[in-house]
Order: sequence, then structure tokens, then C-alpha cells
Amino acid sequence: MTHAEHGPEDPPNVPSRRGSLSVYAVAFALMSVAGVILVIASLGSLNSIGLLWVSAGFSAAAVVAAVASVAAPRR
Repeated sequence: MTHAEHGPEDPPNVPSRRGSLSVYAVAFALMSVAGVILVIASLGSLNSIGLLWVSAGFSAAAVVAAVASVAAPRR
């Protein structure tokens, strides 16, 4: 059946769109928090590496969320 032969009861097969904007927004927020923590750590002259580990954790979580936002099907 060609594209022109589709009737109203038989819509053309359209592939589903992928990606979730809300999960991507969470990833952006996590990366923003990681950046703020990194700035706070640098203003404290990096006396403790604890804040650097927290920033790295938020960055890793942002990467996971960004990948999940692309892999998750859109509703």
C-alpha cells in the first residue's frame, strides 16, 4: 500500500519519537548544581576535596540522566 492509499482508519506507520524533555531538564539541573558546588569548592581554596567528590557525583548523575533522557521513549 502506498502513502497515498492510506485511509482514515489506516494511518501511516510513524516511528515513535524518542527522548524525554523532563529527564533532560533534570540532567541540566544536576549539572548546574555540580557547577555551583565546584565554584564553592574553588572559592574555599580547595581546603577539602569533599566538595569536589560531591561535584563529581552530581556530574556523573547528570550524565546518567542525559543518557536516560535520550534512551527513554517520549510519551
